[in-house]
Amino acid sequence: MTHKFESLEVWKLALEYVNMIYAVSEALPRSEEFNLKSQITRAATSIALNIAEGSTSQNDPEQARFLGLATRSLIETVACQHLIHQRSYLQDLTPLRDTYRSSQTLFYRLQAFRKSLVGKSVVRENELPYEIDFTLPF
Repeated sequence: MTHKFESLEVWKLALEYVNMIYAVSEALPRSEEFNLKSQITRAATSIALNIAEGSTSQNDPEQARFLGLATRSLIETVACQHLIHQRSYLQDLTPLRDTYRSSQTLFYRLQAFRKSLVGKSVVRENELPYEIDFTLPF
């Protein structure tokens, strides 16, 4: 028997993203073990966990709420990536760039899934467009 979330493509992408984040975090200095490393890995893990938890929801708006939480955690990992770059913690920026690109794909998939669940009759905040110019910040 499989659980609903195990068949979701967005959940599988989130798992891949978590693995990428863990790889980046392993390269951080020991001084960041209880700060940035802990923060970025917890946020990345939260993405997959919120997708899974939301999949058990009894209705679409509730599942959409959990996808919103997953998106917020994703954005938190992106902010952490900027801090990692700003503090020059990685000599080789390739893993950071790859992870950033993956965050863009995951963001779009989360947004598309969420929009498919939320009908026009639901009261919600107006969404601001999330635009990516495909030039990496690092």
